[in-house]
Amino acid sequence: MNLVAGIDVGTQSVKLVVYDMDSRCVVAAHGQSIELIAGEDGSREQIAEWWIDAVRTCLAKLPKSLRAAIVAIGVSGQQHGFVPLDADGNVLAPVKLWCDTSTQPECEEIMAAAGGAERCVELGGNPILAGYTASKLPWTRKHRPDAYAKLATILLPHDYVNFWLTGERWMECGDASGTGWLDVRTRQWSKAMLEATDAGRDLLACLPPLVAADASFPIKDSMADELGLSRGVRVSAGGGDNMMAAIGTGNVRPGVLSISLGTSGTLFAYADHPVVDQDARWAAFCSSTGGWLPLICTMNCTLATEKVAQAFGFSARDGDTVMAGTLPGAGGLVMLPFFNGERTPDLPYARGSLHGMDLGNMTRANMYRAAMEGATYALRSGYDALLATGLRFDAIRLTGGGSHSAAWRQMIADVFNLPVEVPLQAEGAALGAALQAAWANDHARGGYADIADLASEHVVIATGLSTRPDAASVAAYRQHYPIFLRHLDVARSLHTHPMVTSAA
Repeated sequence: MNLVAGIDVGTQSVKLVVYDMDSRCVVAAHGQSIELIAGEDGSREQIAEWWIDAVRTCLAKLPKSLRAAIVAIGVSGQQHGFVPLDADGNVLAPVKLWCDTSTQPECEEIMAAAGGAERCVELGGNPILAGYTASKLPWTRKHRPDAYAKLATILLPHDYVNFWLTGERWMECGDASGTGWLDVRTRQWSKAMLEATDAGRDLLACLPPLVAADASFPIKDSMADELGLSRGVRVSAGGGDNMMAAIGTGNVRPGVLSISLGTSGTLFAYADHPVVDQDARWAAFCSSTGGWLPLICTMNCTLATEKVAQAFGFSARDGDTVMAGTLPGAGGLVMLPFFNGERTPDLPYARGSLHGMDLGNMTRANMYRAAMEGATYALRSGYDALLATGLRFDAIRLTGGGSHSAAWRQMIADVFNLPVEVPLQAEGAALGAALQAAWANDHARGGYADIADLASEHVVIATGLSTRPDAASVAAYRQHYPIFLRHLDVARSLHTHPMVTSAA
């Protein structure tokens, strides 16, 4: 066996996939849920040690013989998290996550210091949006001064797991482009954006070196022994979960569109050149394979459907059955599912809202469908921006938890009017991390493997889950989608600033 492992550190759980490159099959897959600390101010945090405990738990579920046969590990992680370390490598504070909107004032401060949002795009390729890593540093300076004073290194979530495994600190350009500090055109840190974030400190000294996408490092002997792994295991550069999902869905050549339906929703495409939009209608990220990855991110995807299911006392796993018999348009209900604030569209202060209620349509089935439609429409609104650049796609590769829903697969096909393909391995980020590990391990041993060829060989489409647009539903959504956009226009005027409430 030629075994590689992919670890995906997500918001809700850590997932482990062990993949046999020779037989081209997943030989083991395990997951472990993790908690989330949520505050009324929009803060969303986790304790870094929770990730480590979950990784340990997942690896411990593997038979000893299987663990000992793994030759390489790749780590995928939720993007944008701020992991502050002291000089000894100790984590100084809870990790502020991608879905944390409490730092919106700091976003605005950084952009003002840089010369405005347009100037940020000129300097780095992206404005500083809610959730990006950059805003979390001045927030820490204000609210956790002790942690700020001891800060020696800034890592992202997947970087921290790599550090735990190897004792080495590094970043690669894919995940680093989500900090707001990387100039995605040159793949170098933007000194101007770092200074705009904190003019009183040399932040460059806090950032680890950037490494190539195919880089890898040996696991620490002590860690290998503790985990029951071979001391010869190499840990690849890894990347953000979206970058790894691109590999795991075969999106490593131009022309493929991937959509991930997770807690957040993402839509992305590979490019062989920087794809920067002056109006910042998408995130201009780098890929974790040496290219670029223009990306649309919404902060409320399966989060929305799960909240509705919870409110009505059923499991989202039964959502398809609950909404059976409903039609496009959810009986007139329109949901803006911005429970967590929103990034696309850029409405960090927004909250969820429901429109079009009458005496006949307020059923749990319509409510659940409205949540699913709202999450899908939000992704479609970002997709429209990509189409405006002249990009065209022949099919969608769907991944993430939402891809398990036949109803959601059909809805994506109908709303986007494109055929939907679902990779056989639904956990695209974990598989992508494993394939990157195989690629990097080959290069470390003098090989010349091509990541696009590896993805083409090992990403298998589950033909039984492929879905084609239904003409009648496509026509119906052409009527309903503009209604969502009209409500969205109103929301933009309502949620420009934080909601102010008075005490009773």
